Parts: sequence; structure tokens; C-alpha cells
Amino acid sequence: MTIIATSYTEGFVVLALGLVSGYGLWAWKFRQMRNALALEEKSILENARREADSLAREARLAAEENALALKKEAEQVAGRRMQEIKDLEHRLEQREGLFNRQLEGLMQQEKLCQERQHSQQEKEDALAGARQEIDRQIQHWREQLAQLAHLNQEAARELLLKELEQEVRQDAVDLNRHIMEDTKVKAEEEARRIIGLAIQRYAGDHASETSTSAITLPSEEIKGRIIGREGRNIRSFEAATGVTVLIDDTPNAVVLSSFDPVRREIAHESMLRLLSDGRIHPTRIEEIVAKVSQEIEDAILRAGEEAVFKAGLPPMPMEIVKMLGRLRFRFSYAQNILNHSIEVAHLAGILAAELGMDISAAKRAGLLHDIGKALNHEVEGSHALIGAEFLQRHGESEAVCSAVAAHHGDAHHAHPISVLVSAADAISASRPGARSETMTTYLKRLENLEKIARTFVGVEKCYAVQAGRELRVLVHPEQVSDQQAYTLARNLVRKIEDELQYPGQIRVTVIRETRFIEFAK
Repeated sequence: MTIIATSYTEGFVVLALGLVSGYGLWAWKFRQMRNALALEEKSILENARREADSLAREARLAAEENALALKKEAEQVAGRRMQEIKDLEHRLEQREGLFNRQLEGLMQQEKLCQERQHSQQEKEDALAGARQEIDRQIQHWREQLAQLAHLNQEAARELLLKELEQEVRQDAVDLNRHIMEDTKVKAEEEARRIIGLAIQRYAGDHASETSTSAITLPSEEIKGRIIGREGRNIRSFEAATGVTVLIDDTPNAVVLSSFDPVRREIAHESMLRLLSDGRIHPTRIEEIVAKVSQEIEDAILRAGEEAVFKAGLPPMPMEIVKMLGRLRFRFSYAQNILNHSIEVAHLAGILAAELGMDISAAKRAGLLHDIGKALNHEVEGSHALIGAEFLQRHGESEAVCSAVAAHHGDAHHAHPISVLVSAADAISASRPGARSETMTTYLKRLENLEKIARTFVGVEKCYAVQAGRELRVLVHPEQVSDQQAYTLARNLVRKIEDELQYPGQIRVTVIRETRFIEFAK
């Protein structure tokens, strides 16, 4: 029994040891598994954290890019709005300046009228005093004549009136001549001021005809597309072209207004292309205007080169050729100035050939004589003088510059070629049909000119010469004195100005000649 009990005890101990060992092994494996799970869980958490950080970083970058894009777009919109506001402020400033200048001009006119009214009143008072003095003198002379000559009152009156008439006429002629001489000194400055004010306040039919261009629209609805939302299209077009777009009640028409013919041509062609394209918005307007401007510049250069070629001259500097090409878009009395310049070049060359002078220099001066008209809106002065200065800056010869400056009498004829250019210019401009005048109208004007001269007493003969630009009047020397000839010229000028319509100016020359012939036998 003891042995059996011992065996049971040993088996129980072995079993306990096995259980303890098995539990320890299981606990070790459990700890290993738990550690592995903890490591795996930590790895998963790390990977998830990295992915979350990456997604958050990408989201921040995308948000920043969107914010930058929105900020840039907002800045562009704000920039365009600011530019529109600046343009509007500039136009308002220009209009305000124009109104101020007009107001100043009106105030000056009012002041001048008041001064003239005051001066007129003083003259009337002086005239009334002079009349009283004359009446007193007449009465005194009448009494003296009656006493000395024993004449009756009627005979004395007739004699006195004849003497007074001669003296008054002489005084009137002297006073008129004095006033004319004094007026000529101040006339130029006053005329510039008055003409400038008149142009500022009013543009007549001739200005409208030469500074506007009408475009026919396919329908009335297109006007709204030209104007655009809140007027942005029309503002963009005016800013890009530099012209004024006039949209009035005229059906299916829009008017482009500008004193610069090149800008007006660019605006006209750009508007036609926009209407043909159909896409009218600020970006498209700028693209079309830029493209048309380049094409017009190329056309100007080609026109200048073609004019030089037609005149048979060697190549000229590029700046002169470009300025010459701009004359293609300018007209004078419906006569194209570029064609007129080419014609003057050929006429001057022919005259120079007949006189044995430098043909090439004469042609060159004739072709360039009106080049100042291409830039006289940018520079102050007559087109002859500013054209000569422009050519001198670009290396033209002294003879050519002198001819250009003197072809309208603004400078002295320092070279014989300048006389030829003046003559060629007068021939080209004055010939029948050159400036929108039919042959019938031209001949009728010459007839009326001579007819007016023949209506005056003492006129013997009269001739319209230089294509109607000068009227020469021969008077009877025994009927018209020197003072009366001066008065006749003034009265004839006034009557021509009142009754005739003519281009340019007409020079009136009154000739009084007395010849004494004797024969020695």
C-alpha cells in the first residue's frame, strides 16, 4: 500500500509539474502573441497616421492653390475695375477741362464784347461831337462865304458841300488805311484765338465730313452688343482705337468720329471685322484692333514706298516714307493729298527740266511739300514750317527744306526750287476738277468774279487770272484817284466775300496807270 501511495504521489507531482510547465509555456506563447499583435497594431497606427498626414498635406496644398487662383482672379478683376475707373476719371477730367476752357472763352468773349461796346459808345459820342462841330463850322463858313462872295444861300451851300465832301472822303480814306494797318498788326494773334475758340465750340459741316465715318449695321439689335454690358465693349473700343463711337437714333448705323484719319481708318476696319466675326468683347476688340493697326502701318509704309517709286526718286529714310504714306488718308477739298503730292512732284520736275535746274531735287521737294499735314495735329505751327523742320531733322538738303517751308509764303524763297514747288502746287490745286469742282462751276465762278468787278464805277477792264485766285482790275485814271483805287479794292473784296463761294482766297489787284505822251518834232 505504501508503494502504491508513493506511486500516486509521484504521478500527482509529475502531473502538477506538467500542468505548471504547460501553463508556463502557454503563458509565454500568449505573451509572444500579444507582443506581436501590439507591434502589428502600432505599425498599422503608424501607417494610418502617415497616410492621414499625407492626405492632410495634399488637401492643404490643393486649398492653397485654389486660394491663390481665386486671389489672382480677384486681383485681375479688381485691376480691370480700377483701370475702367481710371479711364472714366481721365475722360471726366478731359471733359471738365474742356468745359473750363469753353467757359473761359465765353468770359473772354463777353469781356471783349463789353470793351467793344464801350469803345463803340465812345466813338459814337466822338462822332456826335464831331457832327456838332461840323455843323458849327458849316454855319460859320456859310456866313463868311455869303459876306465875301455875295453868294446866295443855295450857291454857298452847294460850294461848301463839295469842299466838305472831298475833305471827308480824304479823311475817311486816311482813317480806313490807318485802321487797316493797325488791324494787320493785331489780326494774326486775334484770328488764332477766335478760330481756336470757334473750333472748340462748333465743328461745321466740313469738320463733320472729314472727321467722321458711318458704318451700316445689319440690324438694330447689334447696337446693344457694340455697347456691351454697362458699356464695357464701347469703352474698350474707344480706348483701343482712340476714336469716339457715336450711337444715336439713326437706324442701323453707328458713327466713328476722330480728327486723326489713320485712327479713324483703324477703327472703321476693326468695327467691320468685329461685326463680321460676331464675337464682341473687350479681349477680342483688343486683338482685332492690334491686328488692324499693324496692317494699317504696313499699308502706310507700302503707300509711301509706292509714292517714292511713282515719283521716280531713290529710296528715302524710313521715317520720311512712313510719314509720307500717312498722307494717303488725308484729303483737302476731296483731293487726296498723297496723289496731289505725286502730281506736284511730276509738275515740279517738268518745270525744272524746262529751266535747266536739278530735276531730282525739284521732284523730291514737290513730293514732300505737304508732309507737314501728316503731323500738324501733333506739332504747333503751319504745315509748311513744321514739315520743313521734320525733313531737316532727318537729313534732307537745304534746298528741299527751303522749298517745303516757302511753298505757301510762310518763309522766304531762298532757293529757285521753292518757286517751282509753289507754282506746281498752285497748278495742281487750282486746275479744274482737282478739288471737287466741275468745269461748269469753275467757269461760272470766273464769270461771276469778272461780272462783280465790272459793276463798280471807273472800272475799264478786269481779268480773272491764276485759275480764279487773282482778280486784276484796270481803272480809268481820270475817274479814279489813288485814294479811290484803295477804297475800290476794299469794296470789291467785301462784295466778293458776300456774293461768291470759292476755295482758298482771291487776291484783288487794282491797277491805275496814267500815261503822258508827247512828240518832239
